[in-house]
Order: sequence, then C-alpha cells, then structure tokens
Amino acid sequence: MTSANFVSYSAPGLCQSVAMLPSVGHLLTLLLVMGTGGIMPSPQVPPQGCYMAEEAGERTFRCSQAGLSAVPTGIPNDTRKLYLDANQLASVPAGAFQHLPVLEELDLSHNVLAHLSGAAFQGLADTLRHLDLSANQLASLPVEAFLGLQIQVNLSANPWRCDCALQEVLSRVRLAPGTGTGIVCGPGARPDLVGQEFLTLAGQEELCGTGRGGAQRSTDVALLVTMGGWLALVVAYLVHYVWQNRDETRRPLKPAPALPARSEDSSTLSTVV
Repeated sequence: MTSANFVSYSAPGLCQSVAMLPSVGHLLTLLLVMGTGGIMPSPQVPPQGCYMAEEAGERTFRCSQAGLSAVPTGIPNDTRKLYLDANQLASVPAGAFQHLPVLEELDLSHNVLAHLSGAAFQGLADTLRHLDLSANQLASLPVEAFLGLQIQVNLSANPWRCDCALQEVLSRVRLAPGTGTGIVCGPGARPDLVGQEFLTLAGQEELCGTGRGGAQRSTDVALLVTMGGWLALVVAYLVHYVWQNRDETRRPLKPAPALPARSEDSSTLSTVV
C-alpha cells in the first residue's frame, strides 16, 4: 500500500521534472553556437548545387558552377570562405554579404559581372581579406565600394575602361601576386589605350585629369589660373603706375607766367609824362 502510494504520487512529479529539462536538440544547438564563437548558424537550406565544408579548419560555403544568376540566400552566417565562382552573376547589389560577419575570403571570379554596387561589400570592412573579381565583364569600379577595406584583390581578365576610377581603386587595395599584368584596357578604353597593361600605363600618364576624381582637379587648376591672371593684371597696373609717377617727377618745372602791371602804376606813369 505504501509502495503503491509512493509510485502514484512520485510518478507525476518525475514526469514534470523531466519535462522541465532542455531537449537534446536544444543542447546540441547551444554547443554548436559555443563552438562557432557565439554565431548562430543560419537555418536556411542551401541552394541546389551548394554545400558546406570544413577546409583547413575554416567554414567554407561552395556554390561553384551552381548555375546561379543572383547572390543566393541561405548562406550560413558563420561562413569564412565563400565561393560563388563560375556562375552567371551579372551584378552584386548593396549589402549582399552584410549578414556574413566573419567572411574572410570571397570568390566571384568567372561570372558575367558588369556592375558592382558602391555598397556591395558593406559590413565586411573588419573581416574581408581576399577578393577575386577576375574573368568577369567589369569595365569600371565604384571607388566607394572599397572604402575601409584592407583586402588583396584579383582584377585580371576584365575589359577595363582604364579610367580614373580604376586608378583610384588600385591606390586603395593590394593586388594578388602575379595578377597585375592581367589588368588590360578593353574595348571601352580610349583607342590608343586598348590592349595596354594598365599598371604600365598608369605609371606613364595621369588618368584623373578628367572624369570622376578629375573634375575637382580641373576645377582647382582653373581657379589657380584665374587667380594667377588677376594677380598678373594687378602687378602690371602697379608697375605702370610707378613708372608713370617717376616720369612725372623727372620732368622740369615750367616757369610761372609774368603777372601784368598794376593799373595804379600805369596811371602814375602817365601823369609824369
């Protein structure tokens, strides 16, 4: 009787205690978060042709040759290396990778990229170190897309316009070793520049005289020329004024005209006569 009562009263309490324990799945999730530095992996299912891998201890997401025409969703946010090469990506919109807070390497090579948003790499300034944009259809790049980034980039095998914007981008980034000779002026460049290596060309002439980045320089030059012209006019006037005054001081003074005799003296002379 006592044993039966014990079972009848203790069984509900035991069930209640078990129900309060966290589920095994929840515990595994917590352990996974702790193992990835506190970053909760994205729960989305990766697109077809993409897969997650562990390469050299780095969380790597590969979507190579997956037939993608846009940057996919469902990329785990603990990804450190992202490969989107050999697809049909034509553009990279603003903030396309801002949900990847630990992304270090990004491969966008062998696509058909013709446009890059000025905010394409927004949110990656503290992490992104390697960027591959080779073998695309890029003719120019927005300088603002690379502001704040400390990256090594591959820009080879693109039909570059070889303009001021490209020159300014190259002043802000480091080229991947051995890729500089692959930056060649394409059909959109000036006819005399087509087929020339950009790095050699940039060392020979200033491409920022006109266009983006050069407009301010042209304005500054025009302002300096105008101010110089006005200064020359002022100096010329002062020189002319000084010489004219010096000539005036060197001229002999003209004798003063004789004053006519007084009328009283004339009357007296007449009386004497």
